[in-house]
Amino acid sequence: MHYPEIDRIIFSIGPLDVHWYGLAYLAAFACCWLLGRWQMEHRVAGWSREQLSDLVFYGAAGAVLGGRLGYTLFYATEQLVRDPLFLLRIWEGGMSFHGGFIGALTALWVFGRRKSGKDSLQVTDFVAPLVPIGLGLGRLGNFANTELPGRATDAAWGLIYPCAAVRDINPVCTGHWETFARHPSSLYQAFAEGLVLFALVWLVAARPRGVGVVSGVFAVGYGALRFVTEYFREPDAHIGYIAAGWFTMGQLLSLPLIIVGILLVYSGRKTAPDPNG
Repeated sequence: MHYPEIDRIIFSIGPLDVHWYGLAYLAAFACCWLLGRWQMEHRVAGWSREQLSDLVFYGAAGAVLGGRLGYTLFYATEQLVRDPLFLLRIWEGGMSFHGGFIGALTALWVFGRRKSGKDSLQVTDFVAPLVPIGLGLGRLGNFANTELPGRATDAAWGLIYPCAAVRDINPVCTGHWETFARHPSSLYQAFAEGLVLFALVWLVAARPRGVGVVSGVFAVGYGALRFVTEYFREPDAHIGYIAAGWFTMGQLLSLPLIIVGILLVYSGRKTAPDPNG
């Protein structure tokens, strides 16, 4: 089965091109706001609509800026050196979750100090259940952009990639299509980081928890799911395997998330509210 060739541009209005990748991000931020509204009205007291709107704005700005900067530093340093304007061309794809995570945390810390008067972990506990659906939508944007080629597979659901998408990792691919199938790793990650992680964090957040527990579950869940799904994703050609050939960059960057998440869950459980009052 061949990879569906999707035009990255949905439609154009004069000089303005609307890209699938950009639409995925807009949909992600909209989902965060809608889920936040529901959570604010049914689960978590002490939040106003104005605070929620500011929260989404701060988080979105931090995620986009951090995600793009993280991608260029972790995965595309050489390209940035050759073409500094590459940093600004977000619509072409190329975002790092780990960079976006750091950027969003920084922005949420600023939001907590300036806009809410809340502790940073209280803010991230509120935000964590809102994020996974957006992550899944971002991975669907990767799929539309023919990004994140998977490793070779004989599975019936494997996809044959166009050579233009894999030439960096398969330089002998000279025709229009490769001669073998690959895992559709962007779809695996959309399912894991989007639906599975959302179900996990949303269910944990359904009951009162100690401060930091929901944030910790998100960190552990994302780190573990990303670590596993990376086994189906072809490493970037210019990076390959690192840490003595054991890990990909995505796996290495996920390990600190898992460790920090475990510490947050452990610490938060000691301060959990007494269910018996």
